[in-house]
Amino acid sequence: MLFKDIRDYQILFLSLFLILGIGTRDWTLHPELIGVAIASCIITQIIFSLLTKSPEVINLRSPLITSLGLSLLLRADHWTTMALAGFAAIASKFIFQSGEKHFFNPANFGIIAVLTLTNDAWVTPGQWGEEWWYALLFAGTGGMILQRVGRWDTTAAFLGAYSLLAAIRNMWLGWTWDVYFHHLMSGSFLLFALFMVTDPRSIPNAPMSRIIWAISIAFLTFILRNYFFIPTAVFWALFALAPLTIFLDKFWVKPRFYWNNQAETHQLTIIN
Repeated sequence: MLFKDIRDYQILFLSLFLILGIGTRDWTLHPELIGVAIASCIITQIIFSLLTKSPEVINLRSPLITSLGLSLLLRADHWTTMALAGFAAIASKFIFQSGEKHFFNPANFGIIAVLTLTNDAWVTPGQWGEEWWYALLFAGTGGMILQRVGRWDTTAAFLGAYSLLAAIRNMWLGWTWDVYFHHLMSGSFLLFALFMVTDPRSIPNAPMSRIIWAISIAFLTFILRNYFFIPTAVFWALFALAPLTIFLDKFWVKPRFYWNNQAETHQLTIIN
């Protein structure tokens, strides 16, 4: 049934974000590339599910969410690049696993793959601008989902750690606080914090593990962004620290996340 699964809300929100972004931000994103992203993700999901006899072949919500995430965050000049991103994103779920759990965020892996392997892919972190109503929209929709599934700890740890580091740097440099808030109000940054870094299928299982993991990503993001001047620092930080999930899950052992009965258990899907 539609909207019985929390992922249906995720699909709705991401679709609305995409329509809103194209309508109000004048993105250079062509509808055909969105179609390529959706097709490549779904086809790859079906092929790998059949090859591995995975039951996920009957549920295409996950690849649809991944394709919408790629459409929101990734830009490319050629359709082959977007197709490669979709293929790499979904394939990573089946290839990079530990204990039958994938540890790379699929959309993030697809973005890093094409940024590394092609010359016509890019991510524009400032594409959403810093308008306050975008921030309220993302916080409201993301907050509703996180409340349903109990993953506020990850977002709070990431935003709290990064905000503290940014505040210390802001005071050290003697900047005014409007610079600080301008820095944190980036729409893409909030999308990452609310809809990507909280993917339950790839992040650590235990609450303490998630907090340590999120803080580590915040520290690395801060260093890459402010000292190496990498505008896409959040994506590289998540990619680099994704394998840390394996160690943390072994140190703090908790049950793995499953998509079983959402009416009985807290569940979440992010840009995954």
